[in-house]
Amino acid sequence: MKDRYLDFVNSPFGTSIARSLGLPRPEVLRRHRADQAEFGGMAAIGAGPSPALFDDLMAVLSAIGMTGIAHESASGWLPVAARHGAMSGRFEPRSRDASATDRVEALIFDATGIGESAQLHSLYAFFHDALRSLAKNGRIVVLGRPPATRSSVRAATAQHALEGMVRSLGKEARNGITSNLLRAADGADVESALRFFLSPRSAYVSGQVVTIDAPADAPPSWAKPLAGKRALVTGAARGIGASIAAVLAEHGAIVTGLDIDAARDALDQTMLAIEDASPSSGAHAALVADIAAPETPAEIAAALAASGGIDIVVHNAGITRDKTIARMTADMWDSVIDINLLAQERIDDVLLAQNVLRAGGRIVAVSSISGIAGNRGQTNYATSKAGVIGRVHAMAPLLRERGITINAVAPGFIETHMTARMPFGVREAGRRLNSMGQGGLPVDVAETVAWLASPGSAGITGNVVRVCGQSLIGA
Repeated sequence: MKDRYLDFVNSPFGTSIARSLGLPRPEVLRRHRADQAEFGGMAAIGAGPSPALFDDLMAVLSAIGMTGIAHESASGWLPVAARHGAMSGRFEPRSRDASATDRVEALIFDATGIGESAQLHSLYAFFHDALRSLAKNGRIVVLGRPPATRSSVRAATAQHALEGMVRSLGKEARNGITSNLLRAADGADVESALRFFLSPRSAYVSGQVVTIDAPADAPPSWAKPLAGKRALVTGAARGIGASIAAVLAEHGAIVTGLDIDAARDALDQTMLAIEDASPSSGAHAALVADIAAPETPAEIAAALAASGGIDIVVHNAGITRDKTIARMTADMWDSVIDINLLAQERIDDVLLAQNVLRAGGRIVAVSSISGIAGNRGQTNYATSKAGVIGRVHAMAPLLRERGITINAVAPGFIETHMTARMPFGVREAGRRLNSMGQGGLPVDVAETVAWLASPGSAGITGNVVRVCGQSLIGA
């Protein structure tokens, strides 16, 4: 559904009206487009004491074609650039009136060496100087360490404090700018996460904290990181599920889309469109099944095993049956819990027991901010989505020995046919009550799923990534 307010205040006439009346003017978000360069421009680099990731960061910036320029806090950056044979220079803060072409595309701060709270002042010094120099739709990335891995209470305290800084920056920056924290354990691989959070693919992901705790292998091609991988997407006929299936295919995966018989025609159309847009070396396929039926997990496993197994499982299928709990029937409760939560458990149990999900596989579950913050009239839905999050946290260490990761995405307000049917006031509140001042698109969820499914994200497991524009609900 079109956001008429967003379109109006960004039109030539609407811009002048918004300015004269003092109306908020959300930025039109820059999302990935095949006809536009994904990366480019300059990134201003700042650091606290003893930064540990300059070499890793330089390698990524060089690979994606961005130039890092050193803030005075990053005194060790220029020697690293010289050692890598990379272009660099010194960062000079821009004034408020600087032209759009005179701004940097990203602010990156290496906080890995911050070991006590007094050293957090280095964050202030960098962002105080640099924030006005960041372009519209720019990116803020702070690199830290998982607090639990620090050897002292003071170091763990200081590393945890980074969360508040990053989330506040996301709310202050506006202009389509995102702000995220990457906690990298010693020896972890940050390339996949940096590529995602510096790119337009993360346009609606802000205020997030992602932990990376293991090395990873780079995919054969960052342009097609899922080439040769087989993926199952449940609830793939429409909306977010259809977008996930399409984006996985764009990234090179061979996709099986699953949905119920009532959605057969829509599912067939979705999978045919994906085949036309992203022809695969194997055939994308439609699989009709009711995930609530007890026999379905075995049927899914048999179908996937016949094609050689699966590498990626995306649990997207879900339903709502909204009522306050005093008015909710037992069937309304049971059906939501069964489809949104129990079906994931049943399907994964069979796929894992029969080794249909191959070693090194990926499980990505779609949760919701309702599972984080709760929602009136959705006790059943919020319970099921919180259960999805709990399952991700509990299963991650169990699956690690098989090289399988499990993560969740938690969408906020996403523009779909379902949200288009909401009452006007509720719909507008959902759109505006986030740092971006607008709803997200299904592709925003899909791009996040594809990133978590990548071979380069092998070090990311047990995480929940909100795709909500930094929603104020549950923040």
